[in-house]
Amino acid sequence: MSDPQGPVWDAIGGVSRFAALATMAELGCADHLAEEPLNVEELARRCGAHAPSLGRVLRQLASMGMVRTVGPGVYELTEAGATLRTDAPASLRPAVRMIAETGFWYGMGTVPRTVREGRSAFVERFGPLYGYLKENPGAGRLFDDYMVARATPFAEAVAGRYDFSGVRTLVDVAGGRGHVLAAVLKRHSNVRGVLFDQEEVVPGARTLMAEAGLEDRCGFVGGDFFVSVPAGADAYMLGSVIHNWSDEDAVRILCNVRDAMAEDGRVLLVEFVVPDDDGRHISKDVDIRMLALFGEGMERSTSEYGELLGKAGLRLSRQIGLTGGSSIIEALPV
Repeated sequence: MSDPQGPVWDAIGGVSRFAALATMAELGCADHLAEEPLNVEELARRCGAHAPSLGRVLRQLASMGMVRTVGPGVYELTEAGATLRTDAPASLRPAVRMIAETGFWYGMGTVPRTVREGRSAFVERFGPLYGYLKENPGAGRLFDDYMVARATPFAEAVAGRYDFSGVRTLVDVAGGRGHVLAAVLKRHSNVRGVLFDQEEVVPGARTLMAEAGLEDRCGFVGGDFFVSVPAGADAYMLGSVIHNWSDEDAVRILCNVRDAMAEDGRVLLVEFVVPDDDGRHISKDVDIRMLALFGEGMERSTSEYGELLGKAGLRLSRQIGLTGGSSIIEALPV
């Protein structure tokens, strides 16, 4: 018979494992181990760390498969650990550092209070997340790096899995710097893009599109999606947008998209979708972070997205699964 306490102790131990991983990411251990194995003393010297303390962390990291012991006190980087190299494709170092950031860590540590009171303890202390990131440039840079790292595989999955052959103009609503839109434009020459986001975000998107050689196929519009979105396109994409908002605000955004789109248009929501079973799924992990950091933001099930879309004059047409646990939810006008 399995130990009923096992899952609890495993979750408790997960805090220690993440702390070791966060230390590895913050100190840049993977970068220093990239070329050759190093002993604890030399790695500590290169990282600017206390050698005995680092040795204890490395012992934990070895148990997690991030490094491997190759001699007494000597460690080499594993394939898993190499994903934390700064120069790794879609490096996970920004993601780990972001979750370990002081404000984020506070938000996760106060989830019991958030659940008890029904409002985010993080928001109560620091204000809305995006305001916090603006007021704390270090956290803002970490978050931007995290979003770029996340966007790369996410973008390729969207561009590769969805059939954009019938799309003439695609508006990327709250598209940020435009990584997903750029991937779509590169793969589908028939598509012209419009990047829509807040005024201060647009210059960064112009730069990315210019660097990608796509500026002549992309327009740029600054604005507020609670007011309106660019009109007349036959496809509107909202990637990791709707999950940031309450049901009421999500419907407001979707209504503005419905009002703007062509009658034969479509809406593409790219989101994690919570399955209806009790199994583990990344959407459930992300949903707890949303609860902690946004309060009203949430991950939703297929039926919950269907209800939101219906209130905005749209119907869920199909759902296309992507690698990494997210999905494209296609919606058409009612």
